[in-house]
Amino acid sequence: MNRTELPETVLQRRAIVYVRQSTVAQVQDNVESQRRQYALADLARAYGFRDVVTIDEDLGRSASGTIARPGFEALVAQLCQGRVGAVFCLEASRLARNGREWHHLLELCGLVDARVVDGDGAYDPSVPNDRLLLGLKGTISEFELTLMRRRLIDGAQAKAQGPALEIDPDRRVQEAIRTVFRLFARLESARQVHLSMCRERHLFPRPSDGKRWGAPRCWTPPTYRNIISVLQNPVYAGVYAYGKSTQRTQLVEGRLTKSYGHPRPMHLWTVLLRDHHAGYICWEEFERNQERLRRNAHRRPAGSAKSARGGGALLSGLLRCRRCGRMLLVAYTGRPPRRARYLCHRGREAHGTAPCISFGSSRPDDLVAAEVLRAVAPVAVEAAIAAMDLAQQQHAERRRALELEKEQANYEVRLAQRRYEAVDPDNRLVAAELEARWNAALTQLRACEQRVSERESSSASVPDREALLRLAGDLRTAWDASGADAALKQRLVRTLIEEVVVDIDDARRELVLIIHWRGGQHSEVRARKPATGEHRKRASADADAMIRAMAGEQSDAAMAVRLNQAGHRTGHGLAWTHRRVAAYRRTARIPAYASGRQDSGWLTMRDAAAALGVPNQAIRKLIQCGLLPAKQVMPDAPWQIRAEDLRATHVLEAVHKRRRSPRGASKPRRRVKRSTTPRRGDAQ
Repeated sequence: MNRTELPETVLQRRAIVYVRQSTVAQVQDNVESQRRQYALADLARAYGFRDVVTIDEDLGRSASGTIARPGFEALVAQLCQGRVGAVFCLEASRLARNGREWHHLLELCGLVDARVVDGDGAYDPSVPNDRLLLGLKGTISEFELTLMRRRLIDGAQAKAQGPALEIDPDRRVQEAIRTVFRLFARLESARQVHLSMCRERHLFPRPSDGKRWGAPRCWTPPTYRNIISVLQNPVYAGVYAYGKSTQRTQLVEGRLTKSYGHPRPMHLWTVLLRDHHAGYICWEEFERNQERLRRNAHRRPAGSAKSARGGGALLSGLLRCRRCGRMLLVAYTGRPPRRARYLCHRGREAHGTAPCISFGSSRPDDLVAAEVLRAVAPVAVEAAIAAMDLAQQQHAERRRALELEKEQANYEVRLAQRRYEAVDPDNRLVAAELEARWNAALTQLRACEQRVSERESSSASVPDREALLRLAGDLRTAWDASGADAALKQRLVRTLIEEVVVDIDDARRELVLIIHWRGGQHSEVRARKPATGEHRKRASADADAMIRAMAGEQSDAAMAVRLNQAGHRTGHGLAWTHRRVAAYRRTARIPAYASGRQDSGWLTMRDAAAALGVPNQAIRKLIQCGLLPAKQVMPDAPWQIRAEDLRATHVLEAVHKRRRSPRGASKPRRRVKRSTTPRRGDAQ
């Protein structure tokens, strides 16, 4: 059918020009195809259509039937309304590449008496011959897509069987990649590697266009994605892998939808060639790194111990409930600084069951820390020497990276200088730009030299051998130091401990911790679980015993004096006062001192002397001789004498004997003779 045979009823309706390209790359690069498709609007006017509409909403969308095409859906909707007289397309593959959508479009065009027009002519789907020809074109287009996809997949798989790969010849690139693996082996966390590299101001290479690795590189601060891509890519382990991910097809709202990037198990990879080329790490280390990354994924149900994430809880991610087998959570409660608390509430959140156990973090953290320090004490000296070697190695690595950066900057300066000297000086449009690039390279070189000098000056911060050995002799002081990093303590604990299984002994009210060491050994420690409202800032047991011994016999002020003399402090580290003693008594339910009570059975030495009518020295003499029983709550404290002991026969006889003795009788006060020697003032 030619343009002169179109009926007037068709020409009075709308002509739609459908424009589509399959990928974004085609939209950006294949501009000639776009031009030819947009030119179909002039062809529609040449046919005699006055109302011509171009639909180009599907640029960059595939017509395979697995991707939603709003432009094609708008075309179908207008066809159903009977407002379309003809559909113009460059070829059948522009409209659809699957039989379902293609034949559905032809069916609608035949029902509303619309035409399909391409570069070869106009077709009436209601005519059997035209319908047969259009059907063949659609089938060929669908087969062509399948054939091209099959050829591309076969070619990629054939190429994957023997690719040529090698380590990047740039030594600076090699050092940057090796730094990632060294830090991950030391810190065991991709996030910590990223933070460490940013803190040390390491730079990481990336393609200047962000796509092709063969493109010129630019050096920028690393991102977390750079670190993960290096750690998860098997190519750095000397392995070539292909087909690590797959696609999935689902029926969503009546349309087949494909999603890509779903990871496949390693044994299902299409190609896996070990020892294919020289790598930065071995395959065994790559597998260990993947296991560490899997365990560190806190948002995934790993079901095992996780890496340290900082915070005040030493055992965060290490505790497993003995009752339900789940890992315990950490909650921080109270006013700042918030206190950590371990909870087993996953069963309650997931299944509505009662929570298993919960307890504060201070006691179990202290117990596990003591066990760790006791375990490393025999090798503390070797660990100190290893720490010194590690510090020196880190310093050397950073210095090497700076030297390579400086060498690269020197090359950039020399290259910019050669380019500037090669240009004609009179061509100022080019010479000015090259001069600016030369100056920028010189500025970058000076910045590198300054960082190198700063690194040289900071070499004194590396601890010396004597300081580390002294530190190894007192590990507890180093552990409790105010500058000790909590994340560092957590990494040290995870180096030695696989996990800790915890339970509560309700009968004895104790926490039971079963430590699973990495060497395969197990040990059990217990800690008393405090009662509700009980806290750790309490007076010592010796101070409590003194208060209980003196209570009821001495006043709160006297007890405060005795406690301070003995060197005791309150739970908050403060000196004792009568108010604090009284508050402690009320909390501990200790009776107060009643000095005016007549039925008191205890007397002080002064009260006993007054009762017997003798001096205080006489009572002290009786106590020292063992005739009069007495007690002291502490050395130099007042003597406590029972009143009934004063009425004992041997005590009364000793007092009576002292009174009858000449030394015990009262003597008149001896008067001191005044000197008759005149004073100096009187003589004058």
